[in-house]
Amino acid sequence: MGIEASLDKKNLLIVGGTGFLGTHVAKEAVLQGFRVLILSKYGRSYSRQIAGIEYLTVDVSNKKKLSQILKGRIFEYVINLGGYIDHANYARDGDKVIDVHFNGIKNLIDCLNKNSLVTFIQVGSSDEYGSNSSPQNESQREVPISPYSFAKTAATHFLQMLYRTENFPVIILRPFLVYGPGQGGDRLIPQIIKGCVENQEFPVSKGDQIRDFCYVNDFVNAIFVSIGNKNTYGEVVNIASGAPITIKEVIAMIQGIVGSGFPQFGLIPYRTGENMSLYADINKAKVLLKWRPTTSIEEGLAITIDFYNEK
Repeated sequence: MGIEASLDKKNLLIVGGTGFLGTHVAKEAVLQGFRVLILSKYGRSYSRQIAGIEYLTVDVSNKKKLSQILKGRIFEYVINLGGYIDHANYARDGDKVIDVHFNGIKNLIDCLNKNSLVTFIQVGSSDEYGSNSSPQNESQREVPISPYSFAKTAATHFLQMLYRTENFPVIILRPFLVYGPGQGGDRLIPQIIKGCVENQEFPVSKGDQIRDFCYVNDFVNAIFVSIGNKNTYGEVVNIASGAPITIKEVIAMIQGIVGSGFPQFGLIPYRTGENMSLYADINKAKVLLKWRPTTSIEEGLAITIDFYNEK
């Protein structure tokens, strides 16, 4: 994951750096010699902090506190992984989701010292594509199907507007389903692994959805090859495996590797408006970033299963 030596030992702000993705990004940033500050809503206990990183707790939707924390601080690089995945509709606290993902990004931009900023990486979501046909590519118009995907889309367009009008150095990376060691137990792959390892019966959907799973190390690599890459400023770039696979096939792979478990297909309904075929065209990443995934789904699942087996 090497980057140019000239980028070493610069100041990096990671928003949302205590979550699954943020933790992997932060570990790599330290290895690459960045001086790292992490902002997160809930903080992290001292025993779980990564050595050499400064941690501060703030809700980015609280502009006053965010401004106080960032006042006088200089960052050449910012990676925004803030927020949380929530597919609830607008009637059920959707305004809170929009506040975090859209108003939060506006607050962050307003409070940053932009004079020293070299690269701002915004991590979007494949959900922004909504019902678009597969393979989804960056030229398609977004079709949000939830407050979460709407807020992510709004943030994308806001940041691209800043690039066009103020030369704001943003790159929007749009990951598909990132998985790997350390992911929370509320996500699909950890849930399936747990059910299989414990040899349980567990409910799943019919599993006919076609999806694109990207191993976390490949995603982290994409972030670091994006830093300082002026060819991608103002662009949206898919980050994914580019290899479609059904949920049912993934469950069968996990079941086969573990050697146990009894998935109960069809007991969980599909989400309203769920795109049944969501996988990426990654040619743009190959051309602009010179990036391509290196971990197959079989390899990634085996590593991830080993991680949960050792816990």
